[in-house]
Amino acid sequence: MRRPDTSFWLAVVITGAGTGLGTVALMDLLYAVQHTVWPGAGMDLLDAAARADWRRHLTVLVGAGLLTGVGQFLLGRLSGTGIDVTSAIWLHAGRLPRLRTLGSAVLSIVVVGMGASLGREGAPKQAGAVIANAASDAAGLPDPRRRLLVACGAGAGFAAAYGVPLGGALFALEVLHGDLAPRFVLPALLTSVIATGVSWLFLPDKPTYLIPVYAGSLSSALWALLAGPVAGVIAVLFVRAVAWADGHRPQGWRRFIAPVLALGLLGAASIPFPQLLGNGRDVAELAFTGQVAPLLLLALLLLRPAATLLCLTSGTPGGLFTPSLALGALLGGVLGSAWSLLWPGVPPGLFAVLGAAAVVAATSRGPVSTVVLLVELTGHARSFILPLLLVVTLATLTARLIDARSIYDARLTDDQLRQRDEALRG
Repeated sequence: MRRPDTSFWLAVVITGAGTGLGTVALMDLLYAVQHTVWPGAGMDLLDAAARADWRRHLTVLVGAGLLTGVGQFLLGRLSGTGIDVTSAIWLHAGRLPRLRTLGSAVLSIVVVGMGASLGREGAPKQAGAVIANAASDAAGLPDPRRRLLVACGAGAGFAAAYGVPLGGALFALEVLHGDLAPRFVLPALLTSVIATGVSWLFLPDKPTYLIPVYAGSLSSALWALLAGPVAGVIAVLFVRAVAWADGHRPQGWRRFIAPVLALGLLGAASIPFPQLLGNGRDVAELAFTGQVAPLLLLALLLLRPAATLLCLTSGTPGGLFTPSLALGALLGGVLGSAWSLLWPGVPPGLFAVLGAAAVVAATSRGPVSTVVLLVELTGHARSFILPLLLVVTLATLTARLIDARSIYDARLTDDQLRQRDEALRG
């Protein structure tokens, strides 16, 4: 009988606790920056930005661009080459430069708080990966276990940031580690549960999105059959656009100029469209509750992903989960508005929720984790589980038939993708 690996399980506990505390610190920094540059304590970024004058929009976003340029220059002077967390897990057994990765996490959370159109979850994922990497060094873990623990740490950061322990664990395995084998489930669950439990000591324990209780119906199920493939195609286009944007990040002296120009342009666009600022949580929740007019949904469907790609192309660091979710919510809202002209009766917000799930599943290639995440993020889903499963399955299948890449491996070269596939088969 094989004896338990005490050092590994101790590293799991340390990773979970450290990631929870790190996430709390990063979220506190996010809220402090947001409420400082967008005055209005207790209000969401969208509300504060809508009340701010044009000078603040331009000043804050140009300032974020300057900070990005200087920050990237300073990070480039640190030892070690910058490595994306996903690349580190798949290609380097989870090894990544600690100081540089943590510095990128802090820079990311600050500029997102200032209004960059990227996700906040990127920073906690980086922090969790760094803590897991350090715990692996201390425990002397072999490469396969180090790779697993770093994926668990990154997933735990995601879980703690959004209060989704089960979804974070499944995200770590299905999306980051690439294997949902039963022997990996317990470490992922324990890491995410500890990280989320620690974060709940300091952060609110409530669903990220407050939505009504929606009921499934024949109309919503038929809509899901038609909308799923459309969401899959849109997801593939978005993943390819992310890959293009990442491949065209500025180099040399352009690293100082590009963020200022890009975020300054975002600041100007946010004057008439404050919904473009931040990670998209606010506009997604409005779509989930049916509070966005159809024409505005259509405009934001074009502008929100453009704003995210603009930030990425300029070299601004940040996550992609919430921007993908917001894109899906807007897509679902637009397609739902058209469907309602033919078959009225389904609440508009339900279309947005289903669209969000479809695009997240198709961009991440993680249908199981996506369904669980939507349950935890909203506190609902059982009542409309049939259309939810239909739209997620069809969107993911469509996306996989067109392009095998997810949004998390879009930055890998063809050679790196082959190395990843070999590592997953091994």
